[in-house]
Amino acid sequence: MAEEIILLDFWPSMFGMKVRIALTEKGLKYERREENLLNKSPLLLEMNPIHKKVPVLIHNGKPICESQIIVQYIDEVWKDKSPLLPSDPYERAKARFWADNIDKKLHLLGGKLWRTKGEEQEAGKKEYIEYLKLLEEELGDKPYFGGENFGFVDLTLMPYFSWLHVFEIATKFTVEVECPKLITWSKRCMERESVSTSLPDHQKLYGFFLQLKKWHGIE
Repeated sequence: MAEEIILLDFWPSMFGMKVRIALTEKGLKYERREENLLNKSPLLLEMNPIHKKVPVLIHNGKPICESQIIVQYIDEVWKDKSPLLPSDPYERAKARFWADNIDKKLHLLGGKLWRTKGEEQEAGKKEYIEYLKLLEEELGDKPYFGGENFGFVDLTLMPYFSWLHVFEIATKFTVEVECPKLITWSKRCMERESVSTSLPDHQKLYGFFLQLKKWHGIE
């Protein structure tokens, strides 16, 4: 019996991008269903009645919610190809820590960048760059955060780099000079088909960003 894999998703979602990368890394065929978050489908409301958010992975009719949990589920169920988490318990715990930290910090810091102006925004830029420097320190001279292999922390961070291009244009700042190793790392990740096919076009994302600002009444 063929496995049924459905992903309820919203194309600009950093959390959805993460799951797309994981599924593609594993070479899994799946049906992606785009959600309208202003008019959520009955299936989304049924499959994620607590949070009513994307992404939701539906595997043979059973829903798995929250992107980090989804990625770990994917890695555990399809463990024979392209492991995303290290086999060593300590290294696995470290990867989970950084992935969780990235989601909590960069989502908050990104919001500060585009929702503020003037001195508050300038302070937000500095805070954002300082956090990226911390990540660069953790990366060190390794090709990927987990060492030689692309994994859980890399696929968690790359969607934020997709949005970073938007923030750089919108708020007129750049991180390339401050964090050259991270930029090199992001280019290395983009060479992977799983990443390049899962992240949206920068111009399309910037267009959505301008629309998002209008929705929130931000000039």
